[in-house]
Amino acid sequence: MKIIAVGMNYAAHNREMSNPQPDAEPVIFLKPDSALLTGGRPFFIPDFTQELHYETEIVLRICRLGKHIDERFAHRYYDALTVGIDFTARDLQKKYRAAGLPWDLSKGFDGSAVVGKFISVEEVGDVQNIDFHLDIDGITVQKGNTSDMLFGFDKIISFVSRYFTLKTGDLIYTGTPAGVGTVKIGNNLKGFVGDRKLLDFNIK
Repeated sequence: MKIIAVGMNYAAHNREMSNPQPDAEPVIFLKPDSALLTGGRPFFIPDFTQELHYETEIVLRICRLGKHIDERFAHRYYDALTVGIDFTARDLQKKYRAAGLPWDLSKGFDGSAVVGKFISVEEVGDVQNIDFHLDIDGITVQKGNTSDMLFGFDKIISFVSRYFTLKTGDLIYTGTPAGVGTVKIGNNLKGFVGDRKLLDFNIK
């Protein structure tokens, strides 16, 4: 099982982070399967970061084997989605980026890919117009809509499948909107698609 993630896929988030806007292609990175955190289990803040950021994202679940997928057929390759958190050790990421080094350690650590309960695509309706948001301790801190993505689901799947064979059970994190921020011990995080709560866990 692979965890594939898209970086810099919302223009407003790129502006808040002073990131360049991608041109013709999505920005892709990977997380190991040991990064996956499911079932509402708590997330334990690692001791190597002092600036842990949440990034709320829609996560797709791949449902069939695919390679070199044409964009017009890409919708056939995912059957469910949820809201997830791409945790980022921002201080490490800044350090590695400044040195021109890979920043895998800032994104791929254990527990850094949180996923909620999956729901079928049919339950969602228009997948390119999904409202989603994150509440921390009962306060909405981040919200987005998939219509604001620079690269939509089908484009992402088609592009990624040129490089990686997609397999059943693979997950794709599709990017985060503006509003990222830090978490601390004791926080409760709840993620929603529309008004439906799909994610609920605590920070330890």
